[in-house]
Amino acid sequence: MMSNANELAIRGGEPAVKPYPTGRFHFGVEEKAAVDALFDEAIGTGNAIGYNGPQETEFCKEFAEYIGAGYADGVNSGTTAVFVALKALDLPPFSEVVVGCVTDCGGVMPIVMNNCIPIMADTAPDSFAPGPEQIEARITERTSAIVVAHVSGYPADIEGIMAVAKKHGIPVVEDCAQALGARIHGKHVGTFGTIGAFSLMFGKHICTGGQGGAVVCNSQELYWKVRRAADRGKPFGLDGVDTNVLTTLNFNMDEFHAAIGRVQLKKLSAIVAERQQSMAYLATEIFPKLKCVRYVAEKNMPAGSEASFWKAQILFNPEAVTCSRKEYCEALTAEGVPMAEHYLFAFMPKHRWYLERSNAFPWNSPQYLGDRFAEYPCPNAQKMMDECMFLLIQEHTSEETLRQFGEAFLKVDKALAK
Repeated sequence: MMSNANELAIRGGEPAVKPYPTGRFHFGVEEKAAVDALFDEAIGTGNAIGYNGPQETEFCKEFAEYIGAGYADGVNSGTTAVFVALKALDLPPFSEVVVGCVTDCGGVMPIVMNNCIPIMADTAPDSFAPGPEQIEARITERTSAIVVAHVSGYPADIEGIMAVAKKHGIPVVEDCAQALGARIHGKHVGTFGTIGAFSLMFGKHICTGGQGGAVVCNSQELYWKVRRAADRGKPFGLDGVDTNVLTTLNFNMDEFHAAIGRVQLKKLSAIVAERQQSMAYLATEIFPKLKCVRYVAEKNMPAGSEASFWKAQILFNPEAVTCSRKEYCEALTAEGVPMAEHYLFAFMPKHRWYLERSNAFPWNSPQYLGDRFAEYPCPNAQKMMDECMFLLIQEHTSEETLRQFGEAFLKVDKALAK
């Protein structure tokens, strides 16, 4: 019996999306050639591939130029990028750092590892990022810094947040792990704050191998502090000092990963542009026709924003549909649309390590003058966690595949709308 193309695939119908390669194919012979050249040199000279060499120097220079920052330092992950950024700021122990409640653990745990207290700020409505109002609501006399994540490639209102930070005299770390290439009024995220942290691991827009990261800033003095924080306190930028000056660890990038990163960086503009073009098509041609979901578009971001779309956010409308979010997402997945029902591990207030914080260091230290049992309600974030789904858009999505994605959304929406 032939399947009915109008019937949902989850009910036995024909999927709207024909199978297509799921790999990103963002590695090619160029990356291989860069690495082969390093191995050829190592074999020829007898010297192992190291770090702080010409590849890393050039990568940092090229990354800073691309982002529009004065300085950049390569590190070995996005998590360590946030740690190094905070370490370079030399925050008072047991002070508080306001941070958005929706992020990766790698954007929050470095606060604790710097002996500071993360204070969870709610998100702005219809957003996974905090806004200026939500940040300011958490600032106290104990606040020493703010960490703002641009979640899933959508810029936060960093200009508004910087105005709040300036008012209170507080430095800002931009966590751009998911937002490389995102901009506001043409300026890259990561360059608005005091210091910016980026992830370059294999699942991000570009990567330097399995893991990698970068820290950027515009102050030369702060740059040298970043270098010291990233390399066991070596006295970078200090004259007449021949010993290590700071207690920290080795978070260096190396020549191998820097060589890959230099090639990847040349591909970044095209990668971001292709994701933006795909979402522009869906946003104008498909999402306005849907009843059950709505696309979290540019109007939900600061004016002048250009998202880089690590994941595209789609809000579920439970009032307009005959099924649950889970069932709606499963129906789309069955049609061949790459969907994720939720961002399961991103809501920090639900994590065990955070829920059990009252008996853990640094919260339990007598030197912490705040309330270690304090609760920080995040209703906007909870609503987003309950209603948002993610379209796993990526570069190299053909026009035909995008058209099929559109057909799948329309098919599911028609079948499951009230």
